[in-house]
Amino acid sequence: MVMTVTDEQWQASRDALRSAGDRFADLVAGAPDPDRTMATADWSISVTAAHVASIAWLNASLVDTGLPPASVPDLDGRIRTTTVDTVDTLNVLTLEHFSERDPRVNAERLRADVDHLLRVSERCDPSLPIDWLGGARVPVAGLFAHLVNELLIHGLDVARVVGVPWEVPSRDAGLFFDLLMVGVARNGHGRLLDGGGPPRDRRVAVAFHSRYTTPVTLVLRNGVVTAEEPGAPADAHVSFDPATLNLMLFGRISRLRAALSGRLFVHGRRPWLLPAFLRTVRVPDVARTQALAPPA
Repeated sequence: MVMTVTDEQWQASRDALRSAGDRFADLVAGAPDPDRTMATADWSISVTAAHVASIAWLNASLVDTGLPPASVPDLDGRIRTTTVDTVDTLNVLTLEHFSERDPRVNAERLRADVDHLLRVSERCDPSLPIDWLGGARVPVAGLFAHLVNELLIHGLDVARVVGVPWEVPSRDAGLFFDLLMVGVARNGHGRLLDGGGPPRDRRVAVAFHSRYTTPVTLVLRNGVVTAEEPGAPADAHVSFDPATLNLMLFGRISRLRAALSGRLFVHGRRPWLLPAFLRTVRVPDVARTQALAPPA
């Protein structure tokens, strides 16, 4: 079943991108001593800003194929062969060629690419599948959700070390699950999730429920993830707050903290199957990705 994006989801993703892009640009442009202040254990604020700006450019180039080609050698081929476990290598290569490290310059470049992305997509079908990492097919709106998540997560990294408030709105965070994760499951994940362990014939189904997302059951069988309508038989049920889920998936809070917060609750007939499910349905290893990034 191909992903269908509603008008409400499309507008929400566009509004969230504009808001998160402006907030992130303001944050990094005004950050003190960005070359030496570490946003994470391995990335300075300068490198973090460059990373996010490079993703904004990349997503804009996927929607507008008329943009000038990148200087990254064989970028298209590398995108097609990248998996969740090798996205770190793609990030390193991109950052080597995306060499600007002045956060003020990258903040303005980010604003320009967000403006361009919003402008060229005005009359685009938000459900249109775009070739993405590992041959996965992502709806256009899913690319917006991906960039929003990068802005929110890395904005939190910077805000924490700068000592300023940073909100991760649950409604905006929910776009990552609704439009990207479910979009990939509905349109096909290609090789993106390869390496999650030996495929098993047993069907593992997990139903996801949140006030900010559309109920759905994700099913893993023989290494392939698909999406089924709510009500399908499920081994586990996950009730979640999207901001909490995203922060947990990307290593900003622990699974224990997420559970103790009361904002992520797992139950069902066979909840012990969830870890096996998450070994395949996963996001990049954040620690490894950051550790391999080139220095500022």
